[in-house]
Amino acid sequence: MVTAAQPLPLPATRPHPRQPRHPRATAVRHLGPNWYAPVMGTAIVATAGAGLAGGVPGGLPGGVPGLRTTCTTVWALSLAMLLAVLIARTLHWIHHRDQVRAHLLDPSMAPFYGCLSMALLAVGGGAMTLGRDWIGVPAAVTLDTVLFGTGTAIGLVAAVAVPYLMVVRHRIEPGRATPVWLLPLVAPMVSAALGPLLVPHLPAGQPRETLLLACLAMFGMSIVAVLVVLPMIVARLVTEGPLPLALTPALFLVLGPLGQSTTAAGMFADVAPGVVPAPYARGLGVLAVLYGVPVMGFALLWLALAVAMTLRARRRGMGFAMTWWAFTFPVGTCVSGAAGLARHTGVAAFGGLAVALYVLLLAAWSVAAVRTARGLVSGELLAAPRR
Repeated sequence: MVTAAQPLPLPATRPHPRQPRHPRATAVRHLGPNWYAPVMGTAIVATAGAGLAGGVPGGLPGGVPGLRTTCTTVWALSLAMLLAVLIARTLHWIHHRDQVRAHLLDPSMAPFYGCLSMALLAVGGGAMTLGRDWIGVPAAVTLDTVLFGTGTAIGLVAAVAVPYLMVVRHRIEPGRATPVWLLPLVAPMVSAALGPLLVPHLPAGQPRETLLLACLAMFGMSIVAVLVVLPMIVARLVTEGPLPLALTPALFLVLGPLGQSTTAAGMFADVAPGVVPAPYARGLGVLAVLYGVPVMGFALLWLALAVAMTLRARRRGMGFAMTWWAFTFPVGTCVSGAAGLARHTGVAAFGGLAVALYVLLLAAWSVAAVRTARGLVSGELLAAPRR
């Protein structure tokens, strides 16, 4: 595993008295929180595809045979993956507490605890947009309420706890900032983007307005935190050079807050009428365009840079690692953001951009999924990391 900085030396520890001998428990010893990334990447393939069909100028035709059914099937796969990873991670916490502590004290692994929040939120949002076709609206609302509430709470804790650990426990060398640092900071933005799906299902009045404003507050806390960290990442690239080969795909993580904030701004505008007073509802509609268009422009600039750096790393021998899942969820947020801009502006070019990004997302997901499945079968991805 490539690390951007070295954690504090850990004291020598004896095996925990409950250290398992069962092969299933042993197999998850090195399964870290980064394994929630495949869940996020799969869920966004489903929801982004559904969002492109119908009602999006320049998007996919709503009558594509089997499109929604296919997307719902992918969402069901993401739900099954979430349950599997939750079980595996529970075994990890029960039987490998020394590794849990090591992950928290590792500045290259601790930020991935934000992925747990985003995996819960992504699957919950998929229940509202797709899962309701199979399980019904009441069950979808219940499932999303549980996943949204749990994911938001975990995301808010991670957004504070991980930076706290970075300050008081991690020892990070100057010029070692990486895009992985963004993961716990983006989690509240995912809550902000998906929370509006629940607004219409709350009682009218204060409950709806409170949830919408809470989402707007999480939007603010996330984007300001990202604006603090992003300059450090750019400075690291300019002064220290390219990231290590295995970490290069993490450059795509910068797209996450950009695409997700654009998506969130569009969602606020969608649900605001009748929830907040008319002047604020109109203002959120203006925000969706005046914020979303410039940010999407910067996202395309960063995408071009990230692609160029990835191709360079590939030519220099970059092999498959779990960091390849960074090619999926962040790109998916840009698909949703571009589709939202197409709806709010009526400009077909944004719909065409969303379709092009979705094709890129499908290609990235296919490669990452196949290589991950192959690594699981061979056991390579669950082996101890090589220093």
